[in-house]
Amino acid sequence: MVADVAARTAELPHPPKRVPVLGDVVGVHASTPVQDSIALAKTLGPIFERVVLGRRYVLVSGADMAGELCDEERFGKYVSPAIEGLRSIGGDGLFTAYSHEPNWQKAHDLLRPAFTQSAMRGYHAIMLDVATDLVAHWSSRTTVDVSSDMTKLTLDTIGRTGFSYGFDSFQRERPHPFVDAMVGVLSHNQRRELVPIPWLADIMFRRADRRNENNQRYLAEVLDDIVRTRRDSGTSGAGDLLDIMLDAARDSNNPNALSEINIRQQILTFLIAGHETTSGALSFALFYLAQNPQIADAARAEVDEVWGTDVPAFEQVPKLRLVRRILDEALRLWPTAPAFARQAREDTVIGGVHTMKQGDWAFVLIPGLHRDPVWGSDTDAFDPDRFLSANIRSRPGHVYKPWGTGERACIGRQFAIHEAVLVLGMILHRFEFHPDPSYRLKIEERLTLMPKDFRLTLSVRK
Repeated sequence: MVADVAARTAELPHPPKRVPVLGDVVGVHASTPVQDSIALAKTLGPIFERVVLGRRYVLVSGADMAGELCDEERFGKYVSPAIEGLRSIGGDGLFTAYSHEPNWQKAHDLLRPAFTQSAMRGYHAIMLDVATDLVAHWSSRTTVDVSSDMTKLTLDTIGRTGFSYGFDSFQRERPHPFVDAMVGVLSHNQRRELVPIPWLADIMFRRADRRNENNQRYLAEVLDDIVRTRRDSGTSGAGDLLDIMLDAARDSNNPNALSEINIRQQILTFLIAGHETTSGALSFALFYLAQNPQIADAARAEVDEVWGTDVPAFEQVPKLRLVRRILDEALRLWPTAPAFARQAREDTVIGGVHTMKQGDWAFVLIPGLHRDPVWGSDTDAFDPDRFLSANIRSRPGHVYKPWGTGERACIGRQFAIHEAVLVLGMILHRFEFHPDPSYRLKIEERLTLMPKDFRLTLSVRK
């Protein structure tokens, strides 16, 4: 096998103007590495490499090779450098853990039942309350900052459903300080990861590192407050995620019991991952609906027909099939978690061209995968009909991966889908909205993707 692998090694395409020592730094922008890579994929093909200061990144966007990387028998999750940098605050929480760490399996087994489709019924009332807060907030305004308000909404939702902790985001003039600290940590980690030489990064980011330490300290204070509030109140969270973890910790016979430190790391994991991704998905969906008023009108008609004038019941949310397709298509174009890394379990070759030794890793560039020719001729166009049942069946399953892949895929995807469809439905039901004609989509990259400076003009429906 090893001899065969060596015989099939091939040099990968890479950006032009590679510079000795520095590597592929020409055209590298610290604020837009994902968008730069998407553009490179269009010219370099389904697999290419980028080398920056001695660190090599292999990026895969072609459907066939991505399918190989998603094979759980040959590959597993790799904690990429950008994710590894978050271990300073996330430790071995679900998102940042190495697969071999015991706490990953413990937390996964312990919390998985809390994220099943049937579990969504218990969260629906809180999701509805927070969405109602958003609608009331928007009803008193004519122009809204979409990404900011979606972040408020999803932070309150995961805080209240997961930990019975309210951030009171819609009672504040400015975002909760948790949001500023979290965005600061994510953005800092994104920028610092582009400088893989530790001593050089220490010099370049000396002042930023101090700000990052302050942000991390604040996030830790929020976590302590969440746990302290539960303990001091003497009340239960009615079976929420914090209840599940604390109850297991008190049970000496529970094999999935987590330490107090890891419980705090899991809380942070869900607060970050549980609201960053969903807020981005909702923001992109609203951007495309504003650009496509005919689709928005059709979705609004669907909501009116399915929900009528009633408060939407749990069972009515999955019936918004067009609204769900709109969300899926927005996630195809701009998956808010834009890449995942895969590591070879043994020596192998992908696509017949790229040798990977055991332990080697590569990124699946999800926006590139979602623009593979298998999706049609105009893959940059917004078209929810790509997710009609017949069209889904006509494509391989591995070409749509907004939630990651395999056993390490997003544990909260059913939660995110139910919340996003409910919220999108309520916005369509209540409002007409129009974009600023001069606005062009700008994307902020902070490990996740989010529309930047995106505002809508609103009018309450008659």
